[in-house]
Amino acid sequence: MRNIKRLALSAALTLLLSGCGGSDAAWKGSNIEGVMPDLEFELISDAGEAVTEQAYAGKASLVFFGYMNCPDICPGTLQGLSSAIEALPVAEQDDVQVLFISVDPDRDTPEKLNAYTGFFGPQFTGLTGTQAQLSDLVKRMRATYGYGEADAKGNYAVSHSSAIYGFDGQGNAQVLMKSNQPISDFTDDIEQLLERS
Repeated sequence: MRNIKRLALSAALTLLLSGCGGSDAAWKGSNIEGVMPDLEFELISDAGEAVTEQAYAGKASLVFFGYMNCPDICPGTLQGLSSAIEALPVAEQDDVQVLFISVDPDRDTPEKLNAYTGFFGPQFTGLTGTQAQLSDLVKRMRATYGYGEADAKGNYAVSHSSAIYGFDGQGNAQVLMKSNQPISDFTDDIEQLLERS
C-alpha cells in the first residue's frame, strides 16, 4: 500500500513539473526542447559586422538555412514566414525575428543579403560567414548543405536543409517546423514561442 501511495505521489509530481516546464506545448511542428542545442554562432550580419547570437537575444528567433539563388524553397518559405508574422497582433510582430543564414557566402554578400531579406519585412535579417563558421553551425544544428557542379557560366545549385528552427528569447531550442507547413501553423508556433520569450 505504501508503494502505491509513493507511485501516485511520484506521478502527480511529474505531471506538476511537466506543466511548469511547458513541455506540453501543442506545437504544430516538432518539439525539440532539450533535444537540439541552444542558439549559438559567430557569423557576419547583412550590415557586414561580426555578430554572435547575443546580438539577437530577447526575441523569438526563427533560423532558416538557404541561399539567395534558391529558385523556390527559400523564397517560398520566407514569404510564408512573412505572412505568418503579419497574421500576429501588431504589438507582437516586432518580438519575432527571422535569421536567414546563407550557406552560399561566395555569392551572397552582406549587402546583397540586406536587400534580399528586406523584401520580406523588417523582422528579417541575413547572416552568412566563412565556410568554417557555416560548417560548425550546420553540424551543431544537425543540418546539411552542399554545392552542385558549376555550369559554363559559373552558376551552381546549393542543396540545403529546409527546416525552420524556433528558439525562445533566451536562445533555447523549442520547435522544428517544416518549410511546407500551412501559414496558420507557422503563426500558431510563433505565438507559442512568443509566450516563452
